[in-house]
Amino acid sequence: MSYEVVEKMAGILNTTSFPNMEVNDEDHSYVPYDQRPETYIVPVVFLIILVVGVTGNGILVLTLLRHANMRNVPNTYVLSLALGDLLVIVTCVPFTSTVYTIESWPWGLAVCKLSEFVKDISIGVSVFTLTALSAERYCAIVNPIRRHIAGLSAKPLTILTASLIWVLAIVLAIPSALFSHVPTIPLQGNHSILICYPFPDEFGDNYKKGMVMFKFLAYYAIPLCVIAGFYLAMARHLELSTRNMPGELSTGGHRMEQIRARKKVGKMVISFVIIFVICFLPYHTFMLWFHFCPSSDQDFDDFWHAFRIIGFCLSFVNSCVNPIALYFVSGTFRKRFNEYLCCRMSTRTLSVCRTETGSLERNGNRLTQRRRLGGHGSHYETSFGSTIRRQTQELNSTALYELATEDTAAPTCDLDYK
Repeated sequence: MSYEVVEKMAGILNTTSFPNMEVNDEDHSYVPYDQRPETYIVPVVFLIILVVGVTGNGILVLTLLRHANMRNVPNTYVLSLALGDLLVIVTCVPFTSTVYTIESWPWGLAVCKLSEFVKDISIGVSVFTLTALSAERYCAIVNPIRRHIAGLSAKPLTILTASLIWVLAIVLAIPSALFSHVPTIPLQGNHSILICYPFPDEFGDNYKKGMVMFKFLAYYAIPLCVIAGFYLAMARHLELSTRNMPGELSTGGHRMEQIRARKKVGKMVISFVIIFVICFLPYHTFMLWFHFCPSSDQDFDDFWHAFRIIGFCLSFVNSCVNPIALYFVSGTFRKRFNEYLCCRMSTRTLSVCRTETGSLERNGNRLTQRRRLGGHGSHYETSFGSTIRRQTQELNSTALYELATEDTAAPTCDLDYK
């Protein structure tokens, strides 16, 4: 938080620390904290973020970890997103919720460094994972078999990519951990407050501007341009495919189902991207305006104060809304969520489902093994085994079928294959 903003929020400017700023006690009269609306609004918003974020992301992580058949390529990235959101909610939200409630930072230097560090990690994991998801969607739609031809296994490659994303996010967040500090801000009347501040004084104004611009480009503008490029290329490819193969698309029901499944996944990834854009646009807009507009210190008024609070809250809201979006667009996740939260499915039903799905998997594997050993099963068995393998391959290639499918009238036991 900027010194000038802190002092204007306090309602008093100090000409010793900021000699170029004009003091107008009439325009910047002090407003006690207990008379400010944000003192009561911000804690309520952060309490909602904490409850919804821990519940939604916790159930999402639990669902993906407990059900092995859901650990496909896109779901690995979704798991990474949820873990990053959980990290920032658990470690940052309880402490930063007091920024607009308590006049002075009460948590000390260690929590200040941890809070800024984890916040940057979470933002980096979110935006880089969304970029990787967009690239994965592009590969799955434009050339789904290229990875297999190149000899690359999808899941290990995805796990490696997700791990590298975390490493990159941690490396980029190191300056926040090293340089965040808790300076004392002197105010009028021998009064002073403490703030958690990520920019050290000895580095000067250029460091502040450089870090603000770097975060805007690395965490917002460049990834979103890359994502837009992938989706434009995907849209162009789907348009050409529809135009060049009208007969196949109109007569091949299975092909149409595959295309619809891919579009559902693409729409869900787009929804994640749109949520990210909306949640971080006010934050970056304010930071760029305040640090690069020459008259920002004089122009800072009630509008910009409210705008900054909105951006501050939205940047944390991003950590809890992805499970909400997933709940509404994914019938499978909705059922899993209701299962864990509301206990709607009995133990007996789950046992029957696991037995039936396990039997189906064993039958498919047995028929596949028989064909590999040269056994002469019936034509029906051979076709059934081939169908099982083909459907499994297509489910893997269309990806995120577990979380991106709509509700249907299928029986409960089909949950793991929808």
